[in-house]
Amino acid sequence: MPKLGLIVASTRPGRVGLPVARWFLEEVKRHGYFDVTWIDLKEVNLPFMDEPQHPRLRQYVHEHTKAWSRLIDEQDAFVFVHPEYNFAMTAPLKNALDYLHWEWQYKPVGLVSYGGVSAGLRAAQQIKQVVTTLKMMPLFEAVSIPFVAQFIRDGVFVPNEVLKQAAPAMLEELKKWEEALRPLREDVRSRFSGVSG
Repeated sequence: MPKLGLIVASTRPGRVGLPVARWFLEEVKRHGYFDVTWIDLKEVNLPFMDEPQHPRLRQYVHEHTKAWSRLIDEQDAFVFVHPEYNFAMTAPLKNALDYLHWEWQYKPVGLVSYGGVSAGLRAAQQIKQVVTTLKMMPLFEAVSIPFVAQFIRDGVFVPNEVLKQAAPAMLEELKKWEEALRPLREDVRSRFSGVSG
């Protein structure tokens, strides 16, 4: 089964991203195509970028970078569950993306954004600019959650019908792009076979 990395992009205490991500995790399992990997940036706890060499060289010196490299390299596709801070993505997500280069390439990414009236869409647009530079494919299909607090009941995310339909639609598109980009990913991986992070 192709591997899907489900990245929780908020790290702050009391974050709404956890119940949203837990709901989407069940959606991935229900869809059944991907073997999902839970990646919580709070648990990963990467320090602010501290590698002396450019990520393109893949000459990492820190163990946390090597572990991050291995984890991301194993994935075939991603979903980012993210809020919007000041019209932008979270700093931990940008930092996590900037640590690596080759490991992200030719992998599709779906966005589950949440927020107030904007549903996190301004952050989603910023993320698209960054991931395309890493040769990732951001999907048009998305899950956009406005006024997210109204969907949280006793710490559990309870979606409406629109969101229930959006999740499998995005996953179906993610499946298509994962299949289409697979030969390109295999080419990159063969180039770095034997390289440990």
